[in-house]
Amino acid sequence: MTAARNHDKVISEQFGSTAAAYLTSTVHAQGADLQQLADYAARFPQGRALDVGCGGGHASFAIAPQVAQVVAYDLASEMLEVVRQAAVARGLENLSVKRGSADQLPFEDNSFDLVCTRYSAHHWKDLPHALSEMARVLKPGGKCVVIDTASPEDVLADTYLQSIELLRDTSHVRNRSLSAWVALLAQAGFKVTANNGWKLALQFDTWVARMRTPSERVVAIKSLWDAAPSEVSTYFGVQADYSFSIDSVLIECGK
Repeated sequence: MTAARNHDKVISEQFGSTAAAYLTSTVHAQGADLQQLADYAARFPQGRALDVGCGGGHASFAIAPQVAQVVAYDLASEMLEVVRQAAVARGLENLSVKRGSADQLPFEDNSFDLVCTRYSAHHWKDLPHALSEMARVLKPGGKCVVIDTASPEDVLADTYLQSIELLRDTSHVRNRSLSAWVALLAQAGFKVTANNGWKLALQFDTWVARMRTPSERVVAIKSLWDAAPSEVSTYFGVQADYSFSIDSVLIECGK
């Protein structure tokens, strides 16, 4: 049995070792939601933006040309170094990086015009606190945009999703349904103004390779898909090679 580590350490280890893979991942580097983020940012041409849990930096890269300054914020120092180097290569001189946890933002109240997070929040152990922190640092009249993979409202399909996610990546905490997201955002002091959702296709082999999932856990995930009842396999569109699709949501809010 491996030595116990706290959740922050698990995240740092998981994503520190896979940082380069997330920079080049087509799942993360592409998507209409990145253009939507750029459109939101364009409303604040002299503004300051914060990308919480920036990962490979794709949200920050989309935002940077539209604002005066963007801070890419993440717990994994190796990930931040990848983002920093990529920003230099892209000539994004207004992009800076800062390390820290989502539930303890080292920024002043009302200091950002745009706060966003993309495909990160399902790793946060204290999501309600993190959302409260995002509300705290957002200026009145500013915009918060949350993008994440989402769980189904159906409890059976949700159980399968959380199970395969944890097997694939032990830093996973929980995907939330759209209704849960709306409730959590309201609790944090946000007012949801719009949302939209779509299916995100995941190619199984690259999905597990990106996270360097151990072979025994890959076998376990395949076993779960093999055992899934028809309504679950249909919902996720499970293919013969175990590729599947999951829900993603974009939620726009203010305070």
